[in-house]
Amino acid sequence: MTRKVADCRRFPSESNCTLSISGEEEEVVRAAAEHAVSVHQHTDTPELRREIRAMLQDELVPAIPKGGPPPPEGEIFDL
Repeated sequence: MTRKVADCRRFPSESNCTLSISGEEEEVVRAAAEHAVSVHQHTDTPELRREIRAMLQDELVPAIPKGGPPPPEGEIFDL
């Protein structure tokens, strides 16, 4: 199953929020709705959850080479 990401940095806000939430879709929708209510003063409604679900992106996870830790961030390597 593809993990999903909700990232506040994609949307302008007065608080300049930088939170990113990732996990299985239902987990992310639930956590993002709770965050939207507690931090951004939204009301938890079915419409809010539909909007959150529509803005989710697939999580991009870099490949980890066999037999070792991942390379330093930004470094390119061959598998």
